[in-house]
Formats: sequence, C-alpha cells, structure tokens
Amino acid sequence: MNEIREWGIRVSTAVEQVFFGKHDEVEKILAAVLCRGHVLIEDVPGTGKTILARAVAASLGGSFARIQCTPDLMPADILGVSIYNPKKGEFSFRKGPIEAHIVLVDEVNRATPRTQSALLEAMAEEQISIDNTIRQLPRPFLILATENPVEFEGTYPLPEAQKDRFFMSLSIGYPPRDSEAQVLESQNRALDHPVKSVTAVSSPEEILRHQEKILSVHVSSELRGYILDLVDATRKSSLLRLGVSPRGSLALYRGSQALAALSGRDYVIPEDITCLIQPIFSKRVILKPEEVMKGMTDTLAVQRIAETVPVPIPGKTAHTGSVP
Repeated sequence: MNEIREWGIRVSTAVEQVFFGKHDEVEKILAAVLCRGHVLIEDVPGTGKTILARAVAASLGGSFARIQCTPDLMPADILGVSIYNPKKGEFSFRKGPIEAHIVLVDEVNRATPRTQSALLEAMAEEQISIDNTIRQLPRPFLILATENPVEFEGTYPLPEAQKDRFFMSLSIGYPPRDSEAQVLESQNRALDHPVKSVTAVSSPEEILRHQEKILSVHVSSELRGYILDLVDATRKSSLLRLGVSPRGSLALYRGSQALAALSGRDYVIPEDITCLIQPIFSKRVILKPEEVMKGMTDTLAVQRIAETVPVPIPGKTAHTGSVP
C-alpha cells in the first residue's frame, strides 16, 4: 500500500499549499475519492469550502466543472439538453457540467428540490438518463457539494434520503491562528487567489488503480463486528427516530479500508473506524422531535451512541454496552 500512501502525501501536499491547517479534512476527502464516494462540505461562510473543493479538484487532475446553484437553476442546466439544429434538421445533445471527473456543486441547498434530485442518479450509479438514453459519466466521478447551514433564506434543505447519498459530510471549522496567519500572508503576495497555481499531481488512471487496490485491505472479524455494533446502536437508540442505513455501514467499512491504505497499511485498525464515525454517520440519522426540543444535535447524538460501543482490542471479541 506504499503506492497509495505516496499518492495521498503527494495530493494532500498540493492541496495544503493553499488550504492551511486542515490535514485531517483533506485526508478524509481523499479516502472518499478512493471509495468512489461523494462529499458534502457544510460550514459557515468564509471558512474556505469552495477553495478546498477547487484545490482538491486541481490536484487530482482530470476534467473539472463547477455548478453554482441558484433557485432558477434547472435540471437541464446540470444534465445537458438536446438542441434543434434547423440547418441539419435534427437534434444534437449539448452535455451539461455533470459530465466531468470532478464536479463542484456550490451551495447545493440554494437549488430547488427538483434540481437537487437531478444529481441522485449520477451520485448512485455514475450515469444519467436523458431523452430516453443512458449516458455513462467519466470515471472516476466525484461530487464535492458545499452548503451553508446557518443561512436559510432562499434555501431548500436537502432531504435525508439525499444526504444519505453522500459518502460523508465534513465541517471545516475556523483555522488555527498560525494557519490563518499563513492565509493572510499568501493572499498578500498576489492579486489572484493562490488556488489558481495548484497543478495536477495525479491522474484519473492512477485514481482508478488505487480505487481497485483498496478492496484488498484486510478487515478483521472483530472490526467488522464493531462496525455492525455501531450501526445497530444507532437503530436502537432512544435519541433517534431513524438510525444509520446499510449504505452507511458499507461506507464506514470502505472508508476504514481507504484510511488504512493512505497510512501504508494493508489492514484496518480501530482508529481507522473511530475517526470516520462522525463524518459518515452524522447526516444519516434523524433525531426524535423531543430530543431536538432539548437541544440535542445529530453530532452529539452520534458521539454519545458511539461511546456506548466498546472499541475492540485486537484478538478479543467486543460486546456492546447499553444504548442511550
């Protein structure tokens, strides 16, 4: 797995030349890339969500497209449209921005539900259906979507079913003081944003090769049981109306394989799983209304539930504890 580890170091180094102080978040996005998963980046304005997505796209290589979501955006603006050519007397298809290796869907919650749903088939099956024709999307295919969780005017919240299509959700947060000082210094050196200087250090062919290779990373029976115990605990919790779906358990399983490979290992350790519980589970659960009234959040609920499930010690069998 040294090849994947070197790839991860190369890409993260390129990204962190313009996006400072968030190595763990960059590594989680690379894990999603290896798992053919999509990422929802959710945080307050000005924390660099779009810059992070652009830097990742530029460093990975391949084709890139950006979709700026607005209430008047239509599905055809994303998927493409057939246009009649009067000179030829026939229709020709003009492909949409969805047909790219990496697609940045900026402020996804500003698009209407009808337009948001145009992304679902692409996210789940890497294809789109239009004009009674199925069009395969490029491989690898990755959607990096951003949304602002604190501004609700003119927005359309993503339904839970659509959130479940994302492999993980990330909250970037404010940078550490020294990292923010680096931001000030880098912005002071040029008129253009430094992200424009990021060049590709990978290729689609290399990514496809690594995506196949991580499937051979070993996950012990104890750790498989740990993943199932975590999922089962969310389904039995008194805090939740809806627990984690089978898609969520598979995401945690594959994500732990990817993190292990990025560390140069061909086997998963408990830490590979525990650091992915929040980003993979938090948007896949629904709180009970009474818990929301008490001030409970999905993040806090997942944390409390995860604490009830003992982390297995290699070679020993784990048993679940009581579930809140």
